[in-house]
Amino acid sequence: MLKTNIKRVFKSGFLNFWRNGSVSFTAVLIMTMALLVIGALLLTQALLSSTLDQIKSKVDINVYLVTSADEKEILALKKQIETQPEVMSVVYSSREQELADFKKRHENDELTLQALDEIGDNPLGASLEIKAKDPSQYEGISTFLENQKKENSESIIDKINYSRNKSAITALTKIMDASRELGGAVAIFFAVIAFLISFNTIRLTIYMAREEISVKRLVGASTRYIKGPFVVSGLMYGAVATLLALLLLLPITYWAGPHTLDLGTGVNLFSYYLGDILAIGGMMLLSGLVIGALSSYLAVKKYLKI
Repeated sequence: MLKTNIKRVFKSGFLNFWRNGSVSFTAVLIMTMALLVIGALLLTQALLSSTLDQIKSKVDINVYLVTSADEKEILALKKQIETQPEVMSVVYSSREQELADFKKRHENDELTLQALDEIGDNPLGASLEIKAKDPSQYEGISTFLENQKKENSESIIDKINYSRNKSAITALTKIMDASRELGGAVAIFFAVIAFLISFNTIRLTIYMAREEISVKRLVGASTRYIKGPFVVSGLMYGAVATLLALLLLLPITYWAGPHTLDLGTGVNLFSYYLGDILAIGGMMLLSGLVIGALSSYLAVKKYLKI
């Protein structure tokens, strides 16, 4: 009996979807636009995350060492820094490498190169380039290094450039946190708007089926049996809208792909979309099904008093 009722509910839901073509079209169109916005937000978040990762990869702090530092001492310090849980990587640059990099940076500055030649000896010390796992952790790493320098009078650390980069690192951390919060808030906002519009559209469908519902009540149909077809129709709205939204995103991302790459995000939007289409489609489908089914269920419950 239960299996038969479920079949009837689904069959009735499918029939309602196709029978009320104009209303179904309107509901699907509205949900498609809402899911397009949600999909666009997901892609925008991916672009923003990629861009921030690009910026984050260029942020670091440098530890400049005294010129008399022995390589064994430098490697020992490097190993000690690498043991810190916040540290992602430490790159050692020797005095010779520092001198070569300095000359390359000033290859068009003849006065600087002449002054360097007059000195005769290499005036530059070795350095350690430190990258943290997260920009917010640079301050802790800098504090650790400053304490090392203060506690050891024979420390090979000459200076740390964190204070110079502190404002940029702090700003980057705030931007990353704000972008995540804003993206989530905007997605929720559009999901609520889609729900409200779908809710009112589905009310019209229910109003058109009021005589059918009255007959079902008279013959003793259960509340679930009456609500079921509308929920099934809501699920169909969500599923069809998701499919349409995914198809519409193909030409949009194809056009935008080269432009997003040129902007320095490091991501071709079209390639990213194709690579993650299952994950993006899954999130959009889940949103569509929830919006469709929930708005149908609540519309029946509130406005038909069944």
